[in-house]
Amino acid sequence: MAAPLSPIRSSDTGRRASLLDSLEKSELGWFWASDEAGRLIYLSEPALDRIAEIEGHLIGKQLVDIFEDDVGTEAGSPHRPLKFQFAARNSLRPTIVKIRTGAKTAWWEISGAPRLSKSGKFCGYHGIARDVTASIASQRDAEKLSRFDSLTGLSNRHRITQKLDTTLDAFRAAKRSCAIMLLDLDRFKQVNDTLGHPAGDELLKQLAARLKRLVGERGEIGRLGGDEFQIILPDIEDRGELGELAQRIIEMVSQPYSVNGVRAVVGCSIGVAIAPFDGIECQELIKAADLALYASKGGGRGQYRFYSSDLRDQAIHRHQIEEDLRDALSREELEMYYQPIVSATDHKVVCFEALMRWHHPERGQVSPAEFIPVAEEVGLIREMGEWAIHDVCKRVASWPANVRAAINVSAVQFASDDLIDTVRNALKSSGADPARIELEITESVFVGDIDRALRMFRDLKRLGVRLALDDFGTGYSSLSYLRDAPFDKIKIDQSFVRGCTEDGNNNGAIVSAVVSLAQALKMETVAEGVETKDELEAVIEHGAMSIQGALFSRPQPASVVEERFETGELVYEMLGPEKFRSDRRTEFRKIGLVHENSRYQVFLRNLSKSGAKIEGLLDVPVDTDVVLDLGGGQLVVATVRRSQGYSQGVEFETQLISDGADGLCTRHRVSPYQIEAAGRPLRALNDDEVTTYTGASSAGEKRFMEVDLVADRENSH
Repeated sequence: MAAPLSPIRSSDTGRRASLLDSLEKSELGWFWASDEAGRLIYLSEPALDRIAEIEGHLIGKQLVDIFEDDVGTEAGSPHRPLKFQFAARNSLRPTIVKIRTGAKTAWWEISGAPRLSKSGKFCGYHGIARDVTASIASQRDAEKLSRFDSLTGLSNRHRITQKLDTTLDAFRAAKRSCAIMLLDLDRFKQVNDTLGHPAGDELLKQLAARLKRLVGERGEIGRLGGDEFQIILPDIEDRGELGELAQRIIEMVSQPYSVNGVRAVVGCSIGVAIAPFDGIECQELIKAADLALYASKGGGRGQYRFYSSDLRDQAIHRHQIEEDLRDALSREELEMYYQPIVSATDHKVVCFEALMRWHHPERGQVSPAEFIPVAEEVGLIREMGEWAIHDVCKRVASWPANVRAAINVSAVQFASDDLIDTVRNALKSSGADPARIELEITESVFVGDIDRALRMFRDLKRLGVRLALDDFGTGYSSLSYLRDAPFDKIKIDQSFVRGCTEDGNNNGAIVSAVVSLAQALKMETVAEGVETKDELEAVIEHGAMSIQGALFSRPQPASVVEERFETGELVYEMLGPEKFRSDRRTEFRKIGLVHENSRYQVFLRNLSKSGAKIEGLLDVPVDTDVVLDLGGGQLVVATVRRSQGYSQGVEFETQLISDGADGLCTRHRVSPYQIEAAGRPLRALNDDEVTTYTGASSAGEKRFMEVDLVADRENSH
């Protein structure tokens, strides 16, 4: 039996030194020591070699200058700063410190204990250290992956939501505002489907870089997943500033991307909500921005929208539209209306554009702007488009031989492989001359697989139909499209026609350039949306060959059009006004008006950025100052400039701004913080509380007499 090993005695210094030397060389741990003044007096040679990049000599330097606190990493329980612990001469539990090595940084775990003399005097520290750089780097990579999107480097959903939550908590206490934008890419799925997911990933990386450049230090950007992004913008409540930023983002995102040598184009829709106006808590604000985003996509995409309380009602209405639309075809509620396209020279009709209308049994006429986006979103547009092609071809077969019909083909329908067969079958079953059928296609069909689009064009031309490029210049225009695609006609969008008569407006030059381009390519041109005689003169002067718009006729049922064929009335007379007027919205809704301490109910009629027409008060003197309550905390200071009977024209002290779609709004609103200071609980804007906040009463003696216009209208019928 072997004798037991004897313990190492303190006198066996040689053997002890050998063991310690072996431990140091194995790099499992190093030793360090300091003197009573906190200066390093010893460090294992392998450790010195490891950090040889440091300039100068470590020996003799203060420990607090060598070992830095690392707040980003904890070992064990939280610890006090090293400077405090060294000064207090405490024992050091395992602590992570940073070691600066020139341009690099290393992390060590150190521990130590104070050395005391026999008399109990402090003589310095002795301790051990080990390099934990690799594990710290791995740990921090894992932390970053849990907080940041691995593809774009932006904050991920968890981090950006947490950031918004903490920001709103802090800002609520400080009475500060915070805006968020939700971004959703339009047509990104087409890029993925046609170019592949790696191409889609590359596009997202480029897009993230663009967003970082544009937003800069003003906010924080996060990727929520897929093609959805969120931007937090602290201390911004001016909707004018937010609208300008949103528009710049939309324009920047919509610029073409080069992905693996292929040109790809996407769009962007944005919803904007602002705390505390639209929500106090994180989820409340996100829901508000999400409703605004939904409204912007439903409005035609490529738009931004601010949240307003009526968007909740619109979302419910949109859901009902979707439900009812599924049965609209089978119930024969859909009908094609026809708007004439006339010759610019003699105003004789050359073509009719077929436009779908929906006669709802309860709601009456439903606007195409409401149901077409829903149909595209839920996949009904292909079935509806197929029905439209068959219906129009059947009509055209009985029309005069010199009149054509144009049918809109959505990008969703164009992407279907069934389109060629649908057109072929409709022509065959109706007996319509293919040369009298025009298919109007927007530039969005070029997003993604351009080669496929060009093949589709060639196949359609083989059937003998004509092709028109609709809304030219508003989407993804490229001269290569016009060079390669066999279009017969270019339709100049009404956004270029509108305002082309105004001095200093470049729209006229754009119309002229498009016409010249079309002529060079031997294509016809149609100016869309012509509403006034001066617009007609302008587009004719710029060379447009055909005209379409309310100046000659709005869309009409097929029966009305066919009555004209029977009587031979193929020339349309001008019906519109003489001159174009700047944007002015015709409304008839009730709003509040405050004068002195009295509150009145009036009707808002025409509304523009600089003023409005109101009705409902008798004999209000010119130059009277009033405040209009447009709802949603929007108070507008105005002065009466015209007054006749119960009608007044008012001029705004501060102009309204665009709400991103077709509406107007104020830059600023009554802040919930102001309402809270008046004794009300803090919550998102509420019209009743805003009314109370104004301090004006509907009761008591009033200076002006109110007129009940609704009753007057009912009595007049």
